[in-house]
Amino acid sequence: MSTTIGFIGGGNMATSMIGGMITSGVDATQICVFDPSAARMQDLRTQFGLRCCEDNNALIRSCDVVVIAIKPQVMSSVLTPLAASFNAKRPLLISVVAGIRADSIDGWLAQRHAIVRVMPNTPALIGAGASGLYSTELVSAAQRQQAEQLLNTVGLTFWVDNESDIDAVTALSGSGPAYFMLFIESLVNAAVKAGLNPDTALSLAVQTAEGSAKLIKSSSDSLPALIDKVTSPGGTTEQAMQQFRTHGLDKLVATAFDAAHRRATELADELG
Repeated sequence: MSTTIGFIGGGNMATSMIGGMITSGVDATQICVFDPSAARMQDLRTQFGLRCCEDNNALIRSCDVVVIAIKPQVMSSVLTPLAASFNAKRPLLISVVAGIRADSIDGWLAQRHAIVRVMPNTPALIGAGASGLYSTELVSAAQRQQAEQLLNTVGLTFWVDNESDIDAVTALSGSGPAYFMLFIESLVNAAVKAGLNPDTALSLAVQTAEGSAKLIKSSSDSLPALIDKVTSPGGTTEQAMQQFRTHGLDKLVATAFDAAHRRATELADELG
């Protein structure tokens, strides 16, 4: 990657992306960051050897790609004063800010821009993320490749055709880590109640979750077929699966997903 990349915001997601980029071979001198916290910028300079800009306007002037990695509640107040710089430079904008639509960004900047919206998730912090990407019509094929290359440094990337699909990605992989963590916590609590040591129960549950995920990825079998291979007639797994079905696990999951999906849409309306 020969382009210069700037980060508006130096928090956890920016740090994980910067780390992934440098690990994948991007020269630290191609990356710059501005964060209101001088201490935070110094930490990033020390950790990665990247450049720190004096302000966001200087960052925009020096970068081909600008990653916006700030809280959604401050998007309007941060971007509006930067309109002149964005409109003069016209970099590719990559927004990893949840709940902010592309047309809201264009509105604050008073012109239409090439924007890629990204919905990452917290496993990106360890390079195991799953990100959904959406590009506006002004994004060129080369810019799509730039965005994909950048996000691939922190996990898997998948393009969606419609911006509204980002809300579904939010409800699936964006919020998803908490769903699996809750299920693991419930398994651990049940195992501890049955007499297992808490640390042992947690280790077994986490390894089982990781192993199951790897098995799904490596197998050509469908999910129902894989489930059948674990579920022997009259066995322990069958008894547990009957309870899940009797108590409507699939409906509960669908209800939870729908609630997250609905809230993602509401937040986009509120924050925009």
